[in-house]
Amino acid sequence: MPDPIHVLVVDDHPVVRQGLRTFLDLQDDIEVVGEAHDADSCVAAAARTDPDVILLDLRMPGGDGVTALHALTGTRARVLVITSFTEPAAVLPAVRAGAAGYVYKDVDPPALAAAIRAVHAGHVLLHPDVARLLTDGAPAPDAAHLTAREREVLAEVARGRSNREIARTLGLAEKTVKTHMSAILTKLGVQDRTQAALYAVRNDLT
Repeated sequence: MPDPIHVLVVDDHPVVRQGLRTFLDLQDDIEVVGEAHDADSCVAAAARTDPDVILLDLRMPGGDGVTALHALTGTRARVLVITSFTEPAAVLPAVRAGAAGYVYKDVDPPALAAAIRAVHAGHVLLHPDVARLLTDGAPAPDAAHLTAREREVLAEVARGRSNREIARTLGLAEKTVKTHMSAILTKLGVQDRTQAALYAVRNDLT
């Protein structure tokens, strides 16, 4: 049995936190390791509990979700935003700040668990409208200096595949895929897999 996915739940409403914890703790492969109510307590709890995934509300008093995302830069945790905002533009700041994806607060519980698993596996969960808004008007980096293998890896990233899945698909060691990913991020001048995936989609490299 693999280790459970450790999740930190961040929301300013105690009832919401308790509800999320109650449901997620019923999942065999997910364990809630902490709760937080604002940006500062989120950062402190992340340092204390070292979660795999942070389930983060966007609107909180005393430091919102985007503030927390900026403060979490450099941590290994993947951040899944859970929001009541339905306009794609409303979640843009969070995605630009490093969120791996987002779900709405009216999401079905099984779909929420599936989203946590997907983000933990390295997938990027973005609505097409958000991807379009992110890339509109942005200058495209030059992909000419990517090797053929790096292009193949980038295409798989754009399909939402994790490093392990890419390794299996391309017949590579997972460590080799990680090396290629590091080179891709450096050559494209992007910070994370989300931006790399958006680049690939925008430039028809999928």
